[in-house]
Amino acid sequence: MSTAELNQSVVWNTADKYLRSIVEPEDYGDYILPLTVLRRLECILAPTKSQVVDLATKLNAEGMSEAYLDWEVQSQFGLSFYNTSRLDLTRIAETDDHVFDSLMDYVGAFSQSVRDIWDAFDFAVKMRTLDQAGRLWPVVKHFSTIDMSVEALPDAQMGDLFEHVMYRAFNTKGKAAGAFYTPRDAIRLMVDILFASDDLGLTSPGASRTVYDPTAGTGGMLLVAERALKELNPNIEVNLAGQELMPTGYAIGKADLLIQGGEPDAIRHGDTLLTDLYEGEQFEYILSNPPFGSDWSVQQSSVKKQAKVPDSRFSHGLPKKDDGQMLFLSHVASKLMPSGKNGSGGRGAVVSNGSPLFTGGPGSGPDQIRAWLLENDLVDAIIQLPTNMFYGTGISTYIWILDTNKEDHRKGFVQLIDASKCWSVPDKGLGDKRREMREADRTKVLETYSAFADSDMSKVLTPDDLGFRDVKVTKQARLGVHVTDDSIAEVLAHKQAVDAHADVVRAVADSSYNDLPDALKAAAKEHGVKMPAALIDAISKAIAVPDSDAEPAVDRKGDPVLDPSFTMTERVPLTEDIDEHMQREVLPFAPDVIWDATKAVTGYEIPFKRVFYTPDPVRPLAEIDADVAEVMGRLMDKFGQVRK
Repeated sequence: MSTAELNQSVVWNTADKYLRSIVEPEDYGDYILPLTVLRRLECILAPTKSQVVDLATKLNAEGMSEAYLDWEVQSQFGLSFYNTSRLDLTRIAETDDHVFDSLMDYVGAFSQSVRDIWDAFDFAVKMRTLDQAGRLWPVVKHFSTIDMSVEALPDAQMGDLFEHVMYRAFNTKGKAAGAFYTPRDAIRLMVDILFASDDLGLTSPGASRTVYDPTAGTGGMLLVAERALKELNPNIEVNLAGQELMPTGYAIGKADLLIQGGEPDAIRHGDTLLTDLYEGEQFEYILSNPPFGSDWSVQQSSVKKQAKVPDSRFSHGLPKKDDGQMLFLSHVASKLMPSGKNGSGGRGAVVSNGSPLFTGGPGSGPDQIRAWLLENDLVDAIIQLPTNMFYGTGISTYIWILDTNKEDHRKGFVQLIDASKCWSVPDKGLGDKRREMREADRTKVLETYSAFADSDMSKVLTPDDLGFRDVKVTKQARLGVHVTDDSIAEVLAHKQAVDAHADVVRAVADSSYNDLPDALKAAAKEHGVKMPAALIDAISKAIAVPDSDAEPAVDRKGDPVLDPSFTMTERVPLTEDIDEHMQREVLPFAPDVIWDATKAVTGYEIPFKRVFYTPDPVRPLAEIDADVAEVMGRLMDKFGQVRK
């Protein structure tokens, strides 16, 4: 049976004949996917089914543990999972009595390594719905007739079928698909870029690679990466690892790997931020599409505790609790294989929205993460994707390429690639996905990455080019002296003032502000009263008024008096000297400002729009003159009509 015929049989016949009017169309996939998995697994186990059941019966009678049975099945049959029931879909379909109970007994007899799939699929609830509608037996009968053996359907073809089933399922769910399903064109671009730089050579004999996804979803990134590696080297050993929080995504991902010959433990169920289920392990390739703008309040206590451990995955900075995607960026960087001999190391590709590029001021948690990545030369490239590339959002998205051991000519640099125009119109949209990157589009991006040169699409920068220092700029006040009854009353209210101080204040009315300390001391001596420092400050404040013609004000210690109504921050590129920048860019327009370069705060941002900004070309003067002449001509015609 061809793949197209299988697609028709598994997807459309099931939906049209058995699910219509019973299940909402957007939920068809929730029923078809687990049944597809079940049929594939039993077809894989069929050749050794009776021997495994006999072995299980024997060992159970001897009181052996399930763990021992796992070991024996692996040793004797090379299977990482099994089923100890003599039932299968065909036997269950032979009778219409107790179909639901038999089906539950059957899936419950799977080994512990895959048993949790059915809970994650909410399989019992789904099958109960069909049973109550009188549709369970015909559905079981239908799937029992589809040959999903490895001989009839090799792993790659089975993967295509499952991909088709998932696509159809998510096509009806629209935006909800984006929660755990990354478009394959985006994954393929990530994989192409990651594999474009491998100093050890992916095609060498005996090559092996580890691939990890901490937000595995349905496992698509892992499978696309594995398939791409196999295309480069059919004999390469690929070890996959993933972790996923959402039960549905976990179930689909684990099942997808299983039905294509993967290990049951390849994807693990759990919250990556709370618990790294691969703690202590690092990987050569990591791909991740973490949720955008996800609130991490639930994980906050644990993450903060982890962050206190020096050089741990979260120790370099924490973002605000309403957006946790930079936590995943930090996690991925920490899980990359460190640099080693012969160019070995780890490379990662992480999808993000625009927030991690610039969110947070200098010294904030997000900025500290950017600084750590850039200053340690971990950022190889950042690629801006077209909008409307993903199912759940139409916003701009980016791929961060991380590398612990860059090629020599890329060390010390960060390549920014604007691939926002590299897209084609898909044959059919899905959710917010209205654009796709076909092979020609991806090739253009890959060639731009490999060229590693400045162009309309590419800018090669240093980390310092992306850094800046925020300098607080203040303005020295210009003050004059103005004595009034109200200002004298304010002075006399001071705890150190006496009545005679009123005459002292009147005596300095003609002094300049900067001369007040000396003038007040002299007048106080003349009037026979004391003039402590605190009272000098109080009098200076009470009788000071703005005076644009006065000299810049200083206090009694000679320090500048700042204008409280003026404050600004000047952002100085990290590649420039602060004082030279201020002399050139600020003082010509604000000659009274002052600053302290030693108090500047360093930060980093990746300003894609500014880096790739192209001003609109100025229209030729002749063209403008022609337009003006045309408009004036029309006006003269109107005036002529009015005169008539």
